[in-house]
Amino acid sequence: MDQRYEVYALTDRHFYDAPDRLSAGAPEAAPAYAAARRAVPEGWEAARIGDWLNLTPLGADGRPAPGPAQGWKIHASATRANAERIAAIVWDYCVPRRIPFKFVPGPHLLHLRNTKYAARDTSGKFVTVYPADEEQLHLVLRELGALLEGFEGPYILTDLRWGAGPLYVRYGAFARAFVVDERGTLVPAVRDGAGRAVPDRRAPSFQVPDWVTLPSFLEPHLAARNTTTVGELPYRIEKALHFSNGGGVYAGTDTRDGRKVVLKEGRPHAGLAADGADAISRLERERQALERVAGTGVVPEVRDWFTLGDHRFLVMDFVEGRPLNSFFAEKHPLLTPDPEPGAVAAYTEWALRIHRAVERAVEAVHARGIVFNDLHVFNIMVAPDEESVVLIDFEAAAPASEDGRQVVAHPGFFAPPDRRGADVDRYALACLRLALFLPVTTLFVVDRGKAAHLADVIAGQFPDVPRDFLDEAVAEITREAARPVGAGTGGAARVPAAASLVDPADWPYSRDSMVKAILASATPERDDRLFPGDIAQFSDGGGLGLAHGAAGVLYALAGTGADRYEEGERWLLARTAPPPVGTPLGLYDGLAGIAHVLDRLGHRQRALDLADGILRERWQRLSSDLHGGLAGVGLVLGELARTTGEGELRDRAAEAAHLLVERLAEPAPDTSRRRAGLLRGASGPALFLLRQYERTGERELLEAAAAALRRDLDRCVVQPNGGGLAVDEGWRTLPYLGDGSVGVGMVLDDFLAHADDERFERARADILTAAASRFYAQPGLFQGRAGMILHLSRTTTPGPTERRLAEQVGALGWYAMAYEGQLAFPGHQMMRLSMDLATGTAGCLLALAAALDGESAAGLPFLTPPRRPHERGPAN
Repeated sequence: MDQRYEVYALTDRHFYDAPDRLSAGAPEAAPAYAAARRAVPEGWEAARIGDWLNLTPLGADGRPAPGPAQGWKIHASATRANAERIAAIVWDYCVPRRIPFKFVPGPHLLHLRNTKYAARDTSGKFVTVYPADEEQLHLVLRELGALLEGFEGPYILTDLRWGAGPLYVRYGAFARAFVVDERGTLVPAVRDGAGRAVPDRRAPSFQVPDWVTLPSFLEPHLAARNTTTVGELPYRIEKALHFSNGGGVYAGTDTRDGRKVVLKEGRPHAGLAADGADAISRLERERQALERVAGTGVVPEVRDWFTLGDHRFLVMDFVEGRPLNSFFAEKHPLLTPDPEPGAVAAYTEWALRIHRAVERAVEAVHARGIVFNDLHVFNIMVAPDEESVVLIDFEAAAPASEDGRQVVAHPGFFAPPDRRGADVDRYALACLRLALFLPVTTLFVVDRGKAAHLADVIAGQFPDVPRDFLDEAVAEITREAARPVGAGTGGAARVPAAASLVDPADWPYSRDSMVKAILASATPERDDRLFPGDIAQFSDGGGLGLAHGAAGVLYALAGTGADRYEEGERWLLARTAPPPVGTPLGLYDGLAGIAHVLDRLGHRQRALDLADGILRERWQRLSSDLHGGLAGVGLVLGELARTTGEGELRDRAAEAAHLLVERLAEPAPDTSRRRAGLLRGASGPALFLLRQYERTGERELLEAAAAALRRDLDRCVVQPNGGGLAVDEGWRTLPYLGDGSVGVGMVLDDFLAHADDERFERARADILTAAASRFYAQPGLFQGRAGMILHLSRTTTPGPTERRLAEQVGALGWYAMAYEGQLAFPGHQMMRLSMDLATGTAGCLLALAAALDGESAAGLPFLTPPRRPHERGPAN
């Protein structure tokens, strides 16, 4: 699970949204700090950028006063208790001295920066001060440090601490600037000693750039930082198991007796839970709960409890076995197209046995007066004999006598607010009954009523599961606690029952319903995004682009026969004149994709303007891939050259193609380190080279495309459970359109329209199997079932594609939800609905149109239905 998504699920009950947009009426909201409500001083400018309030002094001309673009910046951390005072002190210090600064303007945003799964590179940062030079840096550290003496705050991992107070320093960019890094990605930049733009590194550890000398007044503080080590502990730390903003979890050995142990770390004031408890408080809760449940055999035994520096450590016995979630990939029978009845029956028996073992473990915990409060598939360790289980991670546990609500939980097992005490664990056990068979219970945070639909699906796929086992789970998940008349429902939003949801296979009714849902979600009054989608839309340019932004949704609407959404087109035109600073250049992440869509919609001049903007950058240094690199940019430049006759664009597309040919001629990177697939692997360059070959007839391009495809196939393996050919990432295998084998298969189909290749023929047949499994964890186009539908709708691979396609279209309904009474689909991680192309409803709409609309040419850009083998030959 990607923990970043939780914070974006707090603002809106339907969609992911930026945390700083939390509505003022929500119970989690809190008023802004008094400093944030002050009048802007005369001669200053205030601007809200993301979750920062920036204060900048103005020059005589009314513009921001000139200052350095980079240098040593000062950060101040804060706690909820002292942030109000720290903000006031910094304001009163910086304004008279005309020192630019910014701060997080409210308690809710500060809390989000310090939660358990907040980004470690921004954790703790409450205030940023921008000194003019090293002399002012030293002065501010001394003077402001004295004013803040005795104030506490979380440690800022990227910075060097000044003394024992809340001030920290780091060298980095002051002004927004970007550069293409060594991976071909546009990232924040600084200038090195030679004046070249280089990445502004923001790893969660203090680093001094090679061309920068640490000021002498900071040297004692660096020496003090390096004095705390683990060398004197009686434990040998051997492996980091997990990191969060609250600290690390490490496997090690007790050097006194050779016992294998786990050390769990808690950082003060960091890793906050919903109730404000920091990592140390939660670690203390865990120790107390484990000691109370000691000797039951269903929890790890506590071995030690100590402090090192400011950090607290809990030492426990190492638990042999594997977490329950790790068994799904190797045991779940629906990961194949046609599961054997015996395999389904064997899995059912195993899952029911494991659930009984978990129930017994929870009962043992309850018998000691403790509520686990965080039961889910990652916190259940299954013993090597697969008969017994151990529950781990008790930092949310509480005495049953407190009858408290849940404050930390996996979204797929998160109890509604009416559940308290032991009822929280009973809710999770009910979710587990369904998750063992269909692990998509995260849908319940959108609508708990979906449980009845999933139970029906399970009953159809697993005939040996007792019906009362499922019905009891549904009753527990959907029951409403008694409440006063007029009280709100609480918990997830209620939507129509499964029986009244629109069937995705009911075309064109489902098409019209999805279009209505998409348009109903539009927010043209907002500047940051038009349609709600993935959290990536809140990164630079994300709300505009093809994968997650307005361009992608407009593309899907146009490609599936919907009426033009002219207000949406005006929105996109307004926000690309000019596009925001830092917008990436690529096909799916930035300007190239926007240009392609605007050209298709008839806005050719804006498309050409965006292409010109790309060519003014160092586009040749982009990565090779389709998502944000040369392949995608080259495809768009070539298509614009075709539609406009612009010779310069044709030349630049040719240049991009030959750059890729040169790169492919170099030795391939280590197989274990390179990515594979359509979006970020070699198949994207292969697609571009194929399209260029079709325009030019250059045989070299076709040969380079074949070499690129072989690179991706070298990363693929035939899955042992009969699930077909998939990309092997070392710890998982991926069949998906975006980063998996199905995307490779789409390009293989196009290649085989030009040339025969026995290996490619075998591969695409095995990929057809990967596209026909009974179960996929998500519905989306790039990482879910909709991508399989799109591939099956266009493939020329021999086989039972029509039957497989019908099965996949029908099973897309497993994820069907409703928005404003219309058909919609959840996005990535499935904690909220999405309307974007890559993860949400627009992508599902595009895939269904390709499958069900016989007159539609719907498909991804540059991946329209391929020509049949008898039509081989370059298009000159």
